[in-house]
Amino acid sequence: EYYGVRLGLPRFGDDDCWPEKLQVIADLRPTVVSFTFGAPSPDDIETLRALRILTMVTVTSAYEAGIALGHGAEVLVVQGPKAGGHRGTFAPEVHPGTDSLEDLLSEIGHAHPHVPLVAAGGLGTSADVAAVLRDGVVAAQVGTALLLADEAGTNPTHRAALTNPEFINTTVTCAFSGRYARGLENDFTRAFEDVAPVGYPEINQMTAPIRAAAVSVDDPHGTSLWAGTAYRSARSAPAAVIIAALAP
Repeated sequence: EYYGVRLGLPRFGDDDCWPEKLQVIADLRPTVVSFTFGAPSPDDIETLRALRILTMVTVTSAYEAGIALGHGAEVLVVQGPKAGGHRGTFAPEVHPGTDSLEDLLSEIGHAHPHVPLVAAGGLGTSADVAAVLRDGVVAAQVGTALLLADEAGTNPTHRAALTNPEFINTTVTCAFSGRYARGLENDFTRAFEDVAPVGYPEINQMTAPIRAAAVSVDDPHGTSLWAGTAYRSARSAPAAVIIAALAP
């Protein structure tokens, strides 16, 4: 059957405001600025360098590392496949790679021995952090470890799911946003991850009211529950206490 549904014009994000965003950075003059989902243009990075702002770019492969450095990035955040939330892949339509964080650090570090690297993805314990701190790796970046922090803005539905024994797996899906991201497997991902198209930010905007409605009724199966594979290591505490416990 066919239905006369007028979908209207597609809604996009605010990337057309890129110059304005860079101007905000120029005005604030932070010490460091970090980019993901791609590398800024060489001209943009040179502008930031002239302002003495250190530029970091998230990469998920040796190929992306080469592009970021070619554009002038000064530090690479190497994101492994165990990371929670959106993968920082440059091409959203390409399924993220599965090379381990350790292998990525080794490959990228060997190819670019003088570039500082930040390790990210699946670092839930001090042992995890210690394992990736090697020559060239100057820091570890964590996200999932802080989801239950006192200061985190994680909504109550998400917080409860992270400690609920009902949720036993994470999955990489584009069902919620149109971009590949890792989160707790729930009824929504099981129903749509095999058929959901790649299409960020349109899919993200389509599912936004669904996710908001699910959270409003405390339904963890209708919203995104972003989390890395080490989510069971997350705990409630002040952020400073969590970070101190992660120190090797």
